[in-house]
Amino acid sequence: QVQLVESGGGLVQPGGSLRLSCAASGNIFSVDSMGWYRQAPGEERELVASIFTSGGKYYDASVKGRFTISRDNTENTVYLQMNTLKPEDTAVYFCNLAERLSTGVFNYYWGQGTQVTVSS
Repeated sequence: QVQLVESGGGLVQPGGSLRLSCAASGNIFSVDSMGWYRQAPGEERELVASIFTSGGKYYDASVKGRFTISRDNTENTVYLQMNTLKPEDTAVYFCNLAERLSTGVFNYYWGQGTQVTVSS
């Protein structure tokens, strides 16, 4: 059973910073990627950033230049450094892990979510 535990959310003023962490545990065959999604009230869940074991990174245009994703491969932990936060960044942030099996099949796992609120 794979578990993802997130931490680091909270309330911050516009222009401030937060760092989210997500630690994966359990029997993981091979991590293909880890990433962060967010979901604002009344909106669909959207991909914010992801990092691949191959080394590639992806950022949504709305966070490029402000957010940085990184990963500790030895600990299966992924981080999201969020700078210059804006009110529109307010959402529940979810960690995601894509596991690739030997058959080529992917399994996807989710954390419980952590609230990020940007407000003065």
